[in-house]
Amino acid sequence: MNPILHLPDALAERLGAGGVDLERRALEALVAEEYRAGRMTKPELCAALGFEVLDEFDGFLKAHDIYEAYTLADFAEERRVATELGL
Repeated sequence: MNPILHLPDALAERLGAGGVDLERRALEALVAEEYRAGRMTKPELCAALGFEVLDEFDGFLKAHDIYEAYTLADFAEERRVATELGL
């Protein structure tokens, strides 16, 4: 699907100043909001943005101030695995 977004010319010029790719910027804003709201999964986000490695996903979340929940249980599991690996 290729939705069309209509913007006033002056706004489009201002938002696209400096060669910014408005189509990509709009896609990233939409995907970030949908992920933040829980309406999109990690694999869906990666597919929508063409990410192939985890670092791209992590960088995207950081750039958009999206922080995944990290619980004490998550920490305990990581600690258990690290101990198991001798780290």
